[in-house]
Amino acid sequence: MPEHPILNELEALRNSGIESLKSVQDEAGLQAWKVANLGRSAPMTQIFSQMKTVPPEIRPLVGERVNLVKKEFETAFEEQTIIAKQAALTHSLTSGAIDISLPGRRPSHGRLHPQTLMLREIYRIFGDMGFQVYRARDVETDEFNFELLNIPAYHPARDMWDTFHTTKPGVILRTHTSPGQVHVMREYCPEPIRVILPGMCYRYEQVSARSEFQFHQVEGIMVGKHVTLGDMKGTLTDFARRLFGADARTRLRPSYFPFTEPSGEMDVECFVCHGAGCAICKNSGWLEILGCGMIHPIVLRNGGYDPEVYSGFAFGMGPERISMLRNKIDDIRNFWANDVRFLEQFS
Repeated sequence: MPEHPILNELEALRNSGIESLKSVQDEAGLQAWKVANLGRSAPMTQIFSQMKTVPPEIRPLVGERVNLVKKEFETAFEEQTIIAKQAALTHSLTSGAIDISLPGRRPSHGRLHPQTLMLREIYRIFGDMGFQVYRARDVETDEFNFELLNIPAYHPARDMWDTFHTTKPGVILRTHTSPGQVHVMREYCPEPIRVILPGMCYRYEQVSARSEFQFHQVEGIMVGKHVTLGDMKGTLTDFARRLFGADARTRLRPSYFPFTEPSGEMDVECFVCHGAGCAICKNSGWLEILGCGMIHPIVLRNGGYDPEVYSGFAFGMGPERISMLRNKIDDIRNFWANDVRFLEQFS
């Protein structure tokens, strides 16, 4: 059977296609070759449109040869793609090689948050004085947050706290750690108590350089027989000297809290001006660090203790405020802004 010219053309296309593919080394060249030899406009694809000029007796042969050449092109293309990818990988490994014998970059070590450090120091000091850490809940009831602390609904002291209320009536985010007083008293009554209650508090307040809507507090409570105001003063004075230095001077001045009677606030002598007066202490020579007082008889009774037999004192402090005073930080928002430049100053 004589060969038709279309078979010779097909053989020529096969030879030129295979030969040109051997010189292609990159992905762009491979795609260009695929379009030129296997695309819709490729010469080999156009042969199908010439089939009507082929004698009927050899059309099956021509069709078979076209399919064989197409399959050979596809197989050669896949093989050359693998070779090109391997060559590209080898080039990337050799041209930009990393010398693994050189020391790597030392990973940076994390640091404890400054308030974690402050809280741990407070725990340590009170732990040395026999106080245990007691955790109370952040979500409270109005009863524990106010009523049982001698702050009924009509009491004007409620205006001191801008409260976050939940959708469930009577359930709020605690505005102070003082509700923990009643919890711990009811849990341990009638045993004597000596605990601190650290935790986060929440108030619907305008965020500023001196106030946040969430902040830490550390509450302290001591209940037993014959606990006096002198015990409270001695405990808090010892705490201040352990925290600020053995030479730190303190003073107690009268104040008012609904859950203590009498109530007071403790100041420490300004460690910047040493009592002479400066911008840090507002020219008073003193810095306020905590509020305190003898537990109100009503609160003692609500906790299960007979105020005729038992007495106690309570105190509360803001660790952020103490950190600001001790480290001369002028903006409380720095503690929660997650600015690494600020946090890296503490270790």
